[in-house]
Amino acid sequence: MHSKSRYEKSHGAACTYWPLFVLFFYILSPIPYCIARRVVEDTDATSNACKELAIFLTTGIVVSAFGLPIVFARAHLIKWGACALVLTGNTVIFATILGFFLVFGSNDDFSWQQW
Repeated sequence: MHSKSRYEKSHGAACTYWPLFVLFFYILSPIPYCIARRVVEDTDATSNACKELAIFLTTGIVVSAFGLPIVFARAHLIKWGACALVLTGNTVIFATILGFFLVFGSNDDFSWQQW
């Protein structure tokens, strides 16, 4: 038997759009690093406070993107299967973003900043 969540009981609708809130994290995740790359001239420095802050903020955004679906599932806003699918999608999307910055992040002739 299918048990309805608290949201479905109170609103009478399925909760199919809650996992889409992670899209904000996909958009926000590269922004701190991009800003730090524009501000900092020497990206090869061993320690740079602006770059480290950008990496810290990006890490917080990525961890929040993985935590939000778990919070939604624990609050019975989404089902655990949907949570697993969102977490799998997070892994794919953030691996793609990381791969983009690893390939195009260097300051050579083959750079995304020329676009």
